[in-house]
Amino acid sequence: MRVIIQDNYDKMCKWAADYIASKIRAHKEKRPFVLGLPTGSSPIGVYRELSRMNREGELSFANVVTFNMDEYLGLPRTHDQSYWYFMHDNCFDHLVDMKPENINILNGMTDDPERECREYEAKIASYGGIDLFMGGIGVDGHIAFNEPFTSLASRTGVRNLTTDTRIVNSRFFGNDPEAVPSQALSVGVGTVFDSKEVLILINGHNKARALAATVEGAVSQKWTCSALQYHNGAIIACDEAACGELTVDTYKYFLDIERAERL
Repeated sequence: MRVIIQDNYDKMCKWAADYIASKIRAHKEKRPFVLGLPTGSSPIGVYRELSRMNREGELSFANVVTFNMDEYLGLPRTHDQSYWYFMHDNCFDHLVDMKPENINILNGMTDDPERECREYEAKIASYGGIDLFMGGIGVDGHIAFNEPFTSLASRTGVRNLTTDTRIVNSRFFGNDPEAVPSQALSVGVGTVFDSKEVLILINGHNKARALAATVEGAVSQKWTCSALQYHNGAIIACDEAACGELTVDTYKYFLDIERAERL
């Protein structure tokens, strides 16, 4: 596992965007580069920087296929809190050469959620799997909508959202938890960790316990993020504020090892 500690949120996002861009540029295969993407506040700065690179001719998305992590069940694409809307508003609409047919987002209005999830898994497999999956985590360490105690081997499926998650997300729904859908479609923990590389963004003091559980804690379904410890291509990009619960030795180790790699 690599842990990249940056001074602040903006530097964390710049590092992550540069890393993703380097992987896309280095991809020389005829098949597309397959990129997994999240929603939420953490990746917005990354999307902003990737969009800038693309507009200024530094990075092409012409040979990139994307798969998003999740979508609320029962929200149409046109709803301003759907993740389809979020991704187009914050990312896809700002990429000059992103092909619409290469964008994959779970359909929250499907009349057969289980079939939708099976077909999503099959489509990922048809591309040979995901090359790099970027994600964020919640304050309780959940990845995508895989709440605590979700199986670490889980696949894409329907997820029931906890009261805590609905309360946290209610800030986008007029501060009314009841307005937040109670279910979502989500890739599984196993789906994410089948990717060749997993890049997780963790920023802010409110994520400090989650970062410590991810890096130093026991692997447990209680903290689905802890499964990163088993992934050979796991990278965490975080800011200083998120490091408050790490032990001093762990914090110094990752600063030292990354400094050594740059020399």
